[in-house]
Amino acid sequence: MRKALIAAALVVLAGTAFAKDAAHEARELKPADIQFEDNPAFPKGAQSQLIHGDPAKPEFFIIRLKFPPNYVVPAHTHPAFESVTVLTGSMGSGMGETVEKSTGKMLEAGSLLLLPANHPHYVWTEDEETIIQVAATGPFDIIYVNPEEDPRKK
Repeated sequence: MRKALIAAALVVLAGTAFAKDAAHEARELKPADIQFEDNPAFPKGAQSQLIHGDPAKPEFFIIRLKFPPNYVVPAHTHPAFESVTVLTGSMGSGMGETVEKSTGKMLEAGSLLLLPANHPHYVWTEDEETIIQVAATGPFDIIYVNPEEDPRKK
């Protein structure tokens, strides 16, 4: 009888554990599955799609961003470490509190940009559309060095 109770308890606990992980089931995504939408946290023209997780919560997340040609994201920081992968196109990357493209680098597809928390930086595109993928742990935000450049405040 005792073994039956232990077995029943384990089944209940296992069911709870599996239910908790249901939101993180295995998924396979093709590029056509990703539907980009306007993102008010970026200057007009950027689009994004949340792939996994919730940037507002203390959890791992992945987001894809699509930038049009000749686009600039002004100097900003993030409250957590950020890993950026250039998937298509190329993206300029510069460090500092003001955009100075001449001191930055162009990162082609396949490049990585790894940024510590609270590190001021800026990015831009030139003559082609660019798609990047950001992976980080929340809670996450984009904090513009110059608050007047924050499109959410316009």
